[in-house]
Order: sequence, then C-alpha cells, then structure tokens
Amino acid sequence: MPHTAFPKPAVAHRSAGLSGTIRIPGDKSISHRSLMFGGLAAGETRITGLLEGEDVLNTGKAMQALGAAIRRDGDAWIVSGTGNGALLAPAAPLDFGNAGTGSRLTMGLVGSYAFETTLIGDGSLSKRPMGRILDPLRRMGTQVRAADGDRLPVTLHGPHVASPLTYRVPMASAQVKSAVLLAGLNAPGITTVIEPVITRDHTERMLAGFGAALSVETDAAGARTIRLEGQGKLTGQMIDVPGDPSSAAFPIVAALIVPGSDITIRNVLMNPTRTGLILTLQEMGADIEILDRRVTGGEDVADLHVRSSTLKGVTVPAERAPSMIDEYPVLAVAAALAEGTTVGWRSCG
Repeated sequence: MPHTAFPKPAVAHRSAGLSGTIRIPGDKSISHRSLMFGGLAAGETRITGLLEGEDVLNTGKAMQALGAAIRRDGDAWIVSGTGNGALLAPAAPLDFGNAGTGSRLTMGLVGSYAFETTLIGDGSLSKRPMGRILDPLRRMGTQVRAADGDRLPVTLHGPHVASPLTYRVPMASAQVKSAVLLAGLNAPGITTVIEPVITRDHTERMLAGFGAALSVETDAAGARTIRLEGQGKLTGQMIDVPGDPSSAAFPIVAALIVPGSDITIRNVLMNPTRTGLILTLQEMGADIEILDRRVTGGEDVADLHVRSSTLKGVTVPAERAPSMIDEYPVLAVAAALAEGTTVGWRSCG
C-alpha cells in the first residue's frame, strides 16, 4: 500500500432475510478421533465429512507415523489401521503444530507402548501445560521427559506392560478422560475413569462404536464412572462426521436476529454435551425446530430449521457451561439484541 493511501472505513449494512439450506464443516473433536481410532482399528475405516483443517490433518500425519495408512478417495478418507496394540515406534518426532486435542489424545494413545515417542508443536502449543495428561500416564508406568512445567517437547516411553488405572479426573476435562481411556486400550485389565462433572463423551461413544468393551454408569450426583477393558479388538467403521455445533452457532444466531430469515442446517451434531447454546436460545424464545433426529456412528444428529425470532434475556446456569463453552461469544451477540438482561454464568472447572 502506498504511504499516502489511507484505509477506508468499514461500513456495515442491515442484511435482508437469510434463507436456504446449508451443511456446515465437520466437527473437529470427532474428526480427530475418527483418524485416531481408525488408525488403531483392524481393517479399513471410511470417513466422510472430515474437517480438513491443519490441526486434524496433523493428527492424521501422526497416525501415519505410528503405522496407519491414510489416503484420500474422492470426498472420503480411507484409513487402514494397525490393530489395537500394534502401533509402531515413530521414526521422528510427531509434530502437532497448534493441535492441542491431537497432541493430548496422542500422548494417551502412545503412553502405554514400550517404545519412545516424542511430541512437538509450534510456539503457541509449546507454552501450554501438559501436566494434567502426563500425571495419570506416570501412574501407569510411563517414563516422561518434558520441558519445564510439563510442556512440549515431551518424550514418552511406556512400560513393558502398562498398569491399568483407576483415575478420578480432578477437573472437568474431556481431554484428560480421553487420554486415560486411550492409554487403557493397550493395558491389561480394566481401566476406570471417574468424572465428577460430565464432559464431552465423543471418545466413549466412538470407542464403543469401534467395538471396545466399555461401560458407563452415572450416579445420583451426576458423577460418571467409565470402565474400559484393555487389549480388546477394535474394528474399522464407516463414519460420516456430523457438522460442528460450534460452527453452526453463527448461522443459527444470524438467522434469529435478522428479520425475515428462514434457514435449514443439515446434519448437525446433537450430542447432549454440546447443545447448551441451542437449549439456551430456545429458552430465550428462539424458533429452532429440531428435525429428523437420528444416530450416526454412535452420535446424535439432526437437521435444524431456524426462523427469525424475538429474543428475551435469560440466566444461563453454571452447570450448562461445559456444553456451550465455545459458544459464549456468539451468545453475547444474541443477548445484545434480546429484550432484557442475559447473565451467562460459567463454572470454574
């Protein structure tokens, strides 16, 4: 730009009513797990709807380095897995870029294998603490070398035979829960995870779909106990990754606040641990119709019919925070155009 040029101001105009039918990108959490579990299962896993972002593709590269074969076939990804317990030692460090989910879940996956694995990431990921993942792995017998503060780079060397673990998750964290369960896949006996507050349960659902012997019990206080039998067989599956509810939140809110809007969003993930925003918007008076409820790959999926609505302020209970933790910014947009006050409490887990 020439030094004499001045930037032009951005001007926003009211939109006409939104209309039409859309399908949003695949859910990121399920995309990571699809590549990971497909790479671990025996046989072939065919994945459609995969979110092809850099973070997810880095997870795919890590699974290839651990022995899985992954290729693109038109709109699908074909994964030929190693079989549970048969991952190979990687020849070089696994580089996850900025993929926090991919790196943490992979630590659990390889942490019970009797070979050395080094995980690295970019400058941002290398600043993030990994201790909450590494602590239960140490209890299973994994040797850990890490940068100061249990940060990347991290090198893991699992024991000759990993010890199954009973672990009570000290905070609401689906990543910690998942890492322990994945480590338990290669350990004899029963690995048990107790979570006092329910978190995203994609790992449990997908593991069961791949054939893992897994049970879930919920007590009167809402605490969940997940038991996984290790060293079982996982079998390749057909997976159609549903649309990410966090991505769907933006067209949903846009349609609600723009007069005359009427849209349909196809194939949205409706896992109860991810639908807090939809419930909150409905309490605010949103016209959101849930159509064609179905189960795909162990996950609840539906189409959403959304019409413009007059919204009113509500108080969001703190216990709902885990199911809408990524959607508070877009909730603020809806709240700004709602009548009255909206209070969005967040739990401190």
